[in-house]
Amino acid sequence: MNLVLFGPPGSGKGTQAKNLVKKLNNFQISTGEILRDEIKKDTEIGKKIINNMNEGKFVDDEIVNKLMKKVIYDPQKKNKLIFDGYPRTIDQAKNLDLLLKDSNQKIDFVFYLNINKDTVIKRIERRKILEKRSDDDLNTILKRYDAYMKTTRPVLDYYSTKSNFKEIDGGLKIAEITSKISSILKV
Repeated sequence: MNLVLFGPPGSGKGTQAKNLVKKLNNFQISTGEILRDEIKKDTEIGKKIINNMNEGKFVDDEIVNKLMKKVIYDPQKKNKLIFDGYPRTIDQAKNLDLLLKDSNQKIDFVFYLNINKDTVIKRIERRKILEKRSDDDLNTILKRYDAYMKTTRPVLDYYSTKSNFKEIDGGLKIAEITSKISSILKV
């Protein structure tokens, strides 16, 4: 089963992805982690990524799509993908559809964790203290939130018309969100 977890920074995508990995024995495909890994390796791609992230911008589709192709074509991960933070643009969504089709896969469910800005601010402030993530500067997160809401509106529209699209209140407690997702997946 392939799933997409969709929502702005701080919506709980990562937490829900981790829960689903355990429950389904799937692989969490976190765009953020893949990008941070490139930064740690200090690659040319990593340098481009850090510049975009520090400016509160999204990483170029071409870079993200290239990194995703390796993951999607990995035979060990076939039909066991949980996308966390991908796709974020129409180009990425169409690329995902194409890569999945080419590898004889599909998206089973798209979960949109809808959350308001005030809740995101509270969560990011808490996460910054607990996880000490370098990309959790409040001003950067607010830029990313605004960019996310603007950039991904077309992606939300793209998926929301499909029968496998499910919107969940991302402001709920973790356990409540987990329960709602589990009941939809019947697991």
